[in-house]
Amino acid sequence: MTANLTNGLASVFRLSPLIRITLLSLYLALTVPLPFLAKLTAAIIPPWLLWIGIGCGFILLYAVLTERVILDEQGIKVTYSAWFSQFFRRGWSLSWSEVKELKPRTTGQGGLVYYFLTQDGKAYLLPMRMSEFAKFINIVQAKTGINTQDVRPLSQPWMYLILLVLTLLLLLVDIWTIEAALVMGHG
Repeated sequence: MTANLTNGLASVFRLSPLIRITLLSLYLALTVPLPFLAKLTAAIIPPWLLWIGIGCGFILLYAVLTERVILDEQGIKVTYSAWFSQFFRRGWSLSWSEVKELKPRTTGQGGLVYYFLTQDGKAYLLPMRMSEFAKFINIVQAKTGINTQDVRPLSQPWMYLILLVLTLLLLLVDIWTIEAALVMGHG
């Protein structure tokens, strides 16, 4: 649900569904074959323990992907599921008047991320993987007066689409691997 700030209501931006689906699928593609292979190879770690670890990891990854960015008349707030915030990753909030500038930083992979710098020198990472990023960045510009014309999402949708296609291919290989492990385990 995205409301309009011009009416004095908050706008809520969630992580892009393409990013969520891609990352959850990749996680499953990389981990689901492990218990089958552990059983086949008589690994030290029992398959049931791997299943528990995979389940816990999936829940944690899903919780991280529940990130929401809320913009209202007072400022910006980044939140996560309540249970996740209590134990792991807390969100943050920043009033518009505290924002001094947006500072770009190059990532280790050559990408560009931005940080909100506050009047007292603190830095807050600008969320860059949500749906309706252009609308989000326009609201930030309107509320802070900072020129955001050159600010682009960290990853373009086509990058995640390619990763999703490759993940689906990996899932096909996983199916073949699991079938082979089950056949060999019964043979």
